[in-house]
Amino acid sequence: MSQVTTLAAAGGTDPKDGLPAVRALRRLLDRLETVHVDNARCQGWSWQEIADALEVSRRTVRRTHAGRPAVRGTWEA
Repeated sequence: MSQVTTLAAAGGTDPKDGLPAVRALRRLLDRLETVHVDNARCQGWSWQEIADALEVSRRTVRRTHAGRPAVRGTWEA
């Protein structure tokens, strides 16, 4: 499903199309967050700075992102 198709389906009224679109958007959002958190860490940002930018707790960011291999590059798969 292309990103444009996904957005259109997510905004529609048919749950058969909309729910898979929501799932695809969640995956994209998770990937974007991972890439940008890794970029921030590579640039020397603290966990607190990242948490502040995401408007979540430092603990949430660390629990989600610390200890996993860094993802380099861009969000595009």
